[in-house]
Amino acid sequence: MMRAAGAQYIRIPVHWASIAPATSPVGFVATDPTSPGYSWDALDSTVEAADSAGLTPILDIAGAPVWAYKKLPDSVNGGTPRASDLGAFATALATHYNGLTLGVPAEHVFQVWNEVNLSLYLSPVNASVYRDMVNAVADAVHGVDPDNLVVAGDLDPFGHPKSNKQKWYSVAPLAFMRSLLCLSKGTHPHATCKSPVRFDAWAHHPYTFGGPFGHAKNPDDVELGDLPRMRAVLKAGVRLGHVVSAHPVQFWVTEFGWDTNPPRKHAASLSLAARWTAESLHQMWLSGVTMVTWFLLEDYPSPSPYQSGLYFHASSIENARPKPSLTAFRFPFVAYVGKQGSASLWGRDATSDRQRVTIQLRHGNSGHWRTVAYVGSNANGIFQAKLKLKATKRDWLRAIASGSGNSLPFSLTVPHYPHIGPWGN
Repeated sequence: MMRAAGAQYIRIPVHWASIAPATSPVGFVATDPTSPGYSWDALDSTVEAADSAGLTPILDIAGAPVWAYKKLPDSVNGGTPRASDLGAFATALATHYNGLTLGVPAEHVFQVWNEVNLSLYLSPVNASVYRDMVNAVADAVHGVDPDNLVVAGDLDPFGHPKSNKQKWYSVAPLAFMRSLLCLSKGTHPHATCKSPVRFDAWAHHPYTFGGPFGHAKNPDDVELGDLPRMRAVLKAGVRLGHVVSAHPVQFWVTEFGWDTNPPRKHAASLSLAARWTAESLHQMWLSGVTMVTWFLLEDYPSPSPYQSGLYFHASSIENARPKPSLTAFRFPFVAYVGKQGSASLWGRDATSDRQRVTIQLRHGNSGHWRTVAYVGSNANGIFQAKLKLKATKRDWLRAIASGSGNSLPFSLTVPHYPHIGPWGN
């Protein structure tokens, strides 16, 4: 179902504590995946299923065993793993998935922890500690295969100050990022330290209030409209040599979504969430993001606030009913009316390859569709054009491509975007 949704990647949590032994047995060698005490079966099953579906796993390491903590978790906060132990496990993980183990697929994308600017996952939140963690994983997995990719960041979009009432806190993502990359504030940042960090892709979770064009209220928070600012900080880190990679450094979004109503009260309606899905992917693309993973495939059961699935929750995944957002994710298409009735359009075909894309126009809500243009997509399925159509705000456009079917119709009338959050809040 994920592959049919147009996905190419899948983010898979690697729960370190579930794979490593609870206590270190005699003869245990943490860097050796065959060492007694390691248990890979559950992860192998998920990874093999993903590979069989044509999906590339992003192996997201988190959750250290008790013996590997430098600072143990307390209350709701996540504690701090020892970087040396994390590096040893990363060596075992990359070696296990190096393609040389019989019956185990080769995997090459490794992510270091989740939302590390949030104390729920890393406590205390400390950029220099996280730099040591990233470098330990990078040295480990690149030592197994120099072509392996390391993903860092994966940040929560909002800062939350400490208080006596709540037991958790977060550091604003741009503040955390500048500290990690040894950069000062300002449009022309300078170096504040000399500690490089080694990764190949930077990831963020740009959950947004008020629709896909929303900007954060606080200057160091990063919603969709602020992604260019985050990219600028990343580029400054690369330019000053503070980010070290053998590959061009990529900018990724590894978690994003919009709750829908139904089932989540006060969330965006099904039709508005579908429009926001396509517009969000367009905004990320404009901001230089090259890979996006959606949260979730299927809604969590109520009363969970996470109702951002491409499918409604059901008793079994086979019986799950798709939302309009599924089509918008699989075949995103947006169009905006310009001067003298011109229309600027963008999309990505579901087959992610070169296609001849048909553009059709409909006048009003119930008119007939007529073909107005043909546009070619590139090798990644992206197409864009500015058409002279004499279009009006009453018109609708859609795209059609072989292997993709029809995109959702996209109204040239921009609807009212209520100031609601991604989880209906």
